[in-house]
Amino acid sequence: MSETPATPLRGTPSRFRAGIIAQRLGLVAVILGVWWVCSLGVPHYILPGPARVWNALMQISASGDLWHNLGITLYRVGIGFVLATLIGLPLGILFGANRRVGEFFEPVIPVMNTVSSAIWAIFALIWFGVSNATTVFVVFMTAMPLIITNVWQGTRTVNADFIELARVLRMPSWKVMVKIYLPTILPYFFSGARLAFGFGWRVSLVAETLGSSSGVGYRLRQAADLIQTDQVFAWTLTLVVMMAVLEMGILRPLEDYLFRWKKEAEQ
Repeated sequence: MSETPATPLRGTPSRFRAGIIAQRLGLVAVILGVWWVCSLGVPHYILPGPARVWNALMQISASGDLWHNLGITLYRVGIGFVLATLIGLPLGILFGANRRVGEFFEPVIPVMNTVSSAIWAIFALIWFGVSNATTVFVVFMTAMPLIITNVWQGTRTVNADFIELARVLRMPSWKVMVKIYLPTILPYFFSGARLAFGFGWRVSLVAETLGSSSGVGYRLRQAADLIQTDQVFAWTLTLVVMMAVLEMGILRPLEDYLFRWKKEAEQ
């Protein structure tokens, strides 16, 4: 007697995603509940409740202050990230493709990765003063080593047999780069770019706090100086939501789309 193969259940991925969303919403509700309970026993200037923070968020949003400063910070982070990509990507490929160059610079990149963003901000403040260049420089110096490291690691995984075959066939260098190197290093680059963008977004607050007269970091420092704790929480929540939207709404779907062939090959 032959057994009928079981048919896969349809809609399982959708139900799984719905369950994850429900669990996350539940976690948010628990955090809000604990926050509200804790705020009942302390003054509002120490720990404002969710309702007070929401009112502060609506106030800075209605005045246009929220969108103006958020746009300024996003612009600075974007410029620094683009510059880090334009320089870090070719350098990472160069370090991985040329062993001598890579060995020479190998001690430098880990050192750059360990330098605190506050130190870069101090140097930037000395060199550029209170300007957009200060934040852009800090984001650039934080993101570039991360991109170089990931691209460098990806270049090292390129199959040596493919490179040797390309040399035998006398394939032009640009074609070797496009056909062999790029498909291999792109996943590593994108992973490093996501990490670099996240770090760049966070360190921009340090730079704006120390050397800027606008942006989210500046408004956070200003609210803290005036003991407007509800606005400090409002600006902080705005940053958290913005990072979640960029990560889960743009970067992760883009990565899944660009490298869908990789998942299909693994199945």
